[in-house]
Amino acid sequence: VLSDLDPSIAVDIRYATAHNFVGRPITGYREPLCLLTRPAADALRRVQQAARATGHRLKVYDCYRPQRAVSDFVDWAGRPGQDRMKAEFYPDVAKSRLFADGYLGAPTAHSRGSTVDLTLVPDPPPEQPPYVPGEPLVACTAPAGERFADNGVDMGTGFDCFDPRAHTADRRVTGAARGNRELLRRLMADAGLTNYPREWWHYRYADEPYPDTYFDFPVARSSL
Repeated sequence: VLSDLDPSIAVDIRYATAHNFVGRPITGYREPLCLLTRPAADALRRVQQAARATGHRLKVYDCYRPQRAVSDFVDWAGRPGQDRMKAEFYPDVAKSRLFADGYLGAPTAHSRGSTVDLTLVPDPPPEQPPYVPGEPLVACTAPAGERFADNGVDMGTGFDCFDPRAHTADRRVTGAARGNRELLRRLMADAGLTNYPREWWHYRYADEPYPDTYFDFPVARSSL
């Protein structure tokens, strides 16, 4: 559990909540925990130390993801309707295209325990307003002052934004947001974590210990 190794890293496990692109807790997320292999967790601890020297901290959105959660995504994507979170997370993409266009993957490197979704927050982190189910949704591509009030720095889009603007090097993202993406990329690269170019938040520990294994135990302390 990452918080046991470094409790200063903020944790906001969205798939254990209703604030995600499906709109409900995802199968397999029994607790809002970040589970990682020890080498990946050690790497994040090094990144956190470097980030704090720049006035930031890390905040993780997702870490290990069980196979059953991936199956839940596949099942959801194949069901008509159930689009209640579309206006925020995939405003300009058809739900039926999320896998084909590369926004979702099955299987996923997350199930190997060395991949993480994360961002930077100011140090110390400001309060984050809670998500209230049923509240009006704003597109993840909207300006930082309009979309969900995440306490992270401006990255140009929200987390899990299924839109080309979430591509790490998208040229439409400029100014402070581009600088924040580049800072995160540098900090992560220095610790051996590589970015998935379609998602500014997605990083994989390059020397992962289980490159050919996909785990399915639930996200819970009782699984360890």
